[in-house]
Amino acid sequence: GWGSQSSKVHIHHSTWLHFPGHNLRWILTFILLFVLVCEIAEGIVSDGVSESRHLHLYMPAGMAFLAAITSVVYYHNIETSNFPKLLIALLFYWTLAFITKTIKFVKFCDNGVGFSQLRFCLTGLLVVLYGMLLVVEINVIRVRRYVFFKTPKEVKPPEDLQDLGVRFLQPFVNLLSKGTYWWMNTFIKTAHKKPIDLKTIGKLPIAMRALTNYIRLNEAFEAQKNKRSSSPQGSRSIWRALCCAFGRPLLLSSTFRILADLLGFAGPLCISGIVHNVGKGNNTIRPQTKILGVFFISSQEFLSNAYVLAVLLFFALLLQRTFLQASYYVAIETGINLRGAI
Repeated sequence: GWGSQSSKVHIHHSTWLHFPGHNLRWILTFILLFVLVCEIAEGIVSDGVSESRHLHLYMPAGMAFLAAITSVVYYHNIETSNFPKLLIALLFYWTLAFITKTIKFVKFCDNGVGFSQLRFCLTGLLVVLYGMLLVVEINVIRVRRYVFFKTPKEVKPPEDLQDLGVRFLQPFVNLLSKGTYWWMNTFIKTAHKKPIDLKTIGKLPIAMRALTNYIRLNEAFEAQKNKRSSSPQGSRSIWRALCCAFGRPLLLSSTFRILADLLGFAGPLCISGIVHNVGKGNNTIRPQTKILGVFFISSQEFLSNAYVLAVLLFFALLLQRTFLQASYYVAIETGINLRGAI
């Protein structure tokens, strides 16, 4: 419990998110895991065309992948337990990872490796990702003032988490739990044993109550009246007020839907590539570039492997369904809040 800053207020849920930059950290970590998977696959494919085995092409990337997963579990437990000083371990890790990847990137540049080689691009992406995660960690130190400052910033738990009657935890769980609806497991288990009643569901969070949304919409409508006091009021002002009060979640839902539709193109493209490569009957890559004693393959050569395309197809479909369900959820939730406000 070194460095614990837990509030004296009793909280019956262990889902409270304490640190700034939470969503950005999770998004960067997801991208990091995907790039590391690509680096492992690139190393395996490059090693497969070599005459001898080169474990250094994919073993470090595999260890980095395990380390990234460990960092996710470590960070989640520290955040929900509110032990900010223990994040100093992650600060050291991101710093060392950023330095080592930068050295590797500079080594590639000195030996004439360029953007035409996939390994060069992946290493550059990892440098950027580790650097951004390091910046996020430093920002937590700056905002929470928990390591190099005498007076750390105290944070109070949300009022909803202090209310034993609130069991709708979606606003207070991490991004992975939101994306997979893991926080719904309690309701699902309860519904499997017996019918759910209003007492089991509990009260709505303050942000989702009709009175809260009415106040938000009314303030937006009054602002429209003040801006156009000389012009007659009508349905146009109501639409402007609705967009002002609930435009951001609707824009977010539209963005999720656009991303899901764009990922829908990945399926036909990957299947077409798999059929094309299987039809040729020869899936062996013949790279031409050999630097530092090992082969460097290009992005085109990497994507000509049927196994790589199958893995990309799996990730694309998984991500497509995730964005699609997120779009539905945000749109339905916003519609409920909007109707309650009206």
